[in-house]
Amino acid sequence: MTVTLADVAARAQVSPATVSRVLNGNYPVAAATRERVLRAVDDLDYVLNGPASALAAATSDLVGILVNDIADPFFGIMAGAAQSQIGGPEGAGAGRAGGEKLAIVCNTGGSPERELTYLTLLQRQRAAAVILTGGALEDPDHSTAVAAKLAKLADGGARVVLCGRPPLAVPGGGGSVAAALAFDNRGGARRLTEHLLALGHRRIGYVAGPVERTTTRHRLEGHRDAMDAAGLGGTVDRLTVHGPYDRQSGYDATLELLRRDPELTAVVAANDTVALGACAALRERGRSIPDDVSVAGFDDLPFSADAMPALTTVRLPLYEAGARAGRLAMGREAVPPGGIASVPAELMVRGSTGAPRV
Repeated sequence: MTVTLADVAARAQVSPATVSRVLNGNYPVAAATRERVLRAVDDLDYVLNGPASALAAATSDLVGILVNDIADPFFGIMAGAAQSQIGGPEGAGAGRAGGEKLAIVCNTGGSPERELTYLTLLQRQRAAAVILTGGALEDPDHSTAVAAKLAKLADGGARVVLCGRPPLAVPGGGGSVAAALAFDNRGGARRLTEHLLALGHRRIGYVAGPVERTTTRHRLEGHRDAMDAAGLGGTVDRLTVHGPYDRQSGYDATLELLRRDPELTAVVAANDTVALGACAALRERGRSIPDDVSVAGFDDLPFSADAMPALTTVRLPLYEAGARAGRLAMGREAVPPGGIASVPAELMVRGSTGAPRV
């Protein structure tokens, strides 16, 4: 026999409305009452009819987390942290469904078309919230299309959170919220290059990310700001090579930089993974790190401190930002003033950078 919501209410000695409030998590319920309802749910093995519940309510139990590449630790850390907050409030019992949401990680592969497709599918599923992670594509048409999709999601009651992505105007939304946790890529990159300049470096190569990404532009702008302030802005274009955010790109780009300037004394990489490729290219050419050439990365991914030598980088609090995005998506944290919060970047000086040879 199918167990009904009324059966749970009878078992817990509460009203059906109270059971609904506990399971939907949309109304405060006393802790003791909530525990009694959840125990009844467990005892009776009651399963909420998700589609029917979504039709009755504005949204479903789904939360979409969009990432460019789940295999990249940058995205994996944020997605995992967000999911830790979406799975339910602190102390919720394992296997219980009392206001928790189901997190769906959508891997776009960096494809703008796939990003729009996932947003459409999440809208059809009446997603309760959507979190978009990482930099955005610098294309006006795509930005307009994404804004339109997010507006439709917000109109349907979904919360929209941008984590590590620049703010994007989302019109209206029937009381829904849009929040942006914006990484200080520009400031972090500027401080990183200032560190190298303070050590005495003047011939600094830059391995940038893909041209069409906001993260690439912001980090390159920070590097350029520091070089301009040192009177070296004229060398930036010649000593910048763009490529994907992967190890092979760092390897290939560093060989190209050495071809352009064999006397290079420092390489700044778009991220830590790219920096590993840069290190491999330098060692292959017989250059010692940091005695001959200093190398720096960005993000402070888990492996950076264990590289040989340990990698100087810029730390972004990826786990903390992802967890905050999860809380915002669940409505457990207030939206920051103006809907935007800057996430600080911290310079981490390690063994891969040093003063150039005199």
